[in-house]
Amino acid sequence: MTSFASVQAFEVALANLRDADDDAASDARIRQGELTKPAGSLGRLEELAIFFAGWQGRARPQIARARAAIFAGNHGVTVHGVSAFPPSVTTQMVANFAAGGAAINALSGAAGLELTVVALDLDRPTADFTGDAAMSEAECLDALNRGAAVVDTDLDLIVLGEMGIGNSTAAAALCARSFGGGAADWAGPGTGIDGHGVARKAAVIDRAIAFHVDAPRTAFETLRRVGGREIAAIAGAILRARQLGIPVLLDGFICTSAIAPLAADNPAIADHCLAGHCSAEPGHKRLLGRLDLDPLLALDMRLGEGSGAAVATNIVRSALAAHDQMATFTEAAVSASL
Repeated sequence: MTSFASVQAFEVALANLRDADDDAASDARIRQGELTKPAGSLGRLEELAIFFAGWQGRARPQIARARAAIFAGNHGVTVHGVSAFPPSVTTQMVANFAAGGAAINALSGAAGLELTVVALDLDRPTADFTGDAAMSEAECLDALNRGAAVVDTDLDLIVLGEMGIGNSTAAAALCARSFGGGAADWAGPGTGIDGHGVARKAAVIDRAIAFHVDAPRTAFETLRRVGGREIAAIAGAILRARQLGIPVLLDGFICTSAIAPLAADNPAIADHCLAGHCSAEPGHKRLLGRLDLDPLLALDMRLGEGSGAAVATNIVRSALAAHDQMATFTEAAVSASL
């Protein structure tokens, strides 16, 4: 089944977002007040339980089935030397995922996540977006739908991540075009380039923004012009999850950049999303601020591939376990005057 049959269908879906269930969230808030603890003593764990109750539509939310979906793509903009590694590493890392040898394999297993890896036409990089749109309309729509396809209707949580040499350049370009500011405000070291490399990356991004300055600033056009297949796929997964009321746990800067063009059109798109962590990539903190997302963790991670969000999944599981399994004051025969 195709979730977005046309560009218009994508735009209609983005304009008409499903809301959380306020009654279920209210019931969860009441339950938090009845549990055997001082009010507010579990801090953000309480907020997480209420958040999940609202999106799952039940006062005692559960995570019976959760998936980590990692999307991989290659980028034509790498011809400008914006990365410390060649594009061939993307294919090599996808093979490593398949062999079970990557960080996300270990971390998703530890978090009880199914792992799905989707490689998007790695033998066909996007166009160099300093002189052309990264993708045609058909290519961008296909990427959106391939992302949406991983969001099964019975998931209780989806964790999103990416792999793609050069994609921190695309991420910074998406943020600059969506939220403004110069490329230097968004560009960072990515895979580990030095200060001169970051300056070169920023110059490449500035050229791209200037080249596309007269193009429509819709979410779809921004994604297809300066994005990448894997980033568009993440955007498709985020929007499909919203249609189904499934909470999303975002990873680092590149993953989160997928929501930037969507949020520029409709800021409410971030309401069903959680930021798993704040990465060491400089633009990530700025981006989270624009999206009003408060990260669960800050561990100086900058790997990508969904790793930070996978670690944060354990925090979410702890929040829901406490919310569901703790006794109420009445059940435990404990005085409610704690």
